[in-house]
Amino acid sequence: MSSQLDFEFLIDTFFVALSGVPIALLITVVAMTIALPLGFLLALTRINRLPILSQFSSVYVSFVRGTPVIVQIFIIYNSVPILLEEIFQKYDVGMKVYDVNPIWYAFIVFSLNTTAILIEVFRSAISTVSKGQLEAAMAVGLTTLQAFRRIIIPQTLVVALPNICTATVNLIKATSLGYAMSLHEITLRAQVAANPGYNYVEAYIDIFLVYLIICSLVEFLFKLYEKRLSKYKLVIA
Repeated sequence: MSSQLDFEFLIDTFFVALSGVPIALLITVVAMTIALPLGFLLALTRINRLPILSQFSSVYVSFVRGTPVIVQIFIIYNSVPILLEEIFQKYDVGMKVYDVNPIWYAFIVFSLNTTAILIEVFRSAISTVSKGQLEAAMAVGLTTLQAFRRIIIPQTLVVALPNICTATVNLIKATSLGYAMSLHEITLRAQVAANPGYNYVEAYIDIFLVYLIICSLVEFLFKLYEKRLSKYKLVIA
């Protein structure tokens, strides 16, 4: 094994790692699509202190935020299939649990994890919007749904957007743990390419560069969207 960097391997493996980007982005998009509305709704249950739902949200947030993502992956990807297999065998269900594509487990793990993060993001953001605005909107004839869609949600997004950006970037980086579910995302593809020649230093440099590029682009897009929402800051002020 050479002590010098293999630049040819570095360049070739960069594109190998880059080929795993669609999987990472697919997981991110699906997880955020599920987590955004679910996190918002569960945040409302905590703010309005709805019985049972409020307590459930609180325990859920504490559990997810208090445990590493890798542990959550092992629980859902390894433990749940064993439990389901036993149940299916007991009740003679024909479905083969271990034939399920691991990406479905990734959708579940990262959606649940991101939802817990966004519950707290939305809870703090909604609290900055005056309750009087909702009452005023309903007084002029808007329904609760219309008031939220036209007044509350836009203002909430202005406050929450920087934290949503952070959550999205962290989610993209967390997809690197997909190797634990045998997902051929960025990290696993680079590691597999490095195995024959033990070029792990080059592989991890490539992984670093790919994630840096993706996360920088995502942050740039969020900044553009934040400028677009800036008109609602006047309403908050």
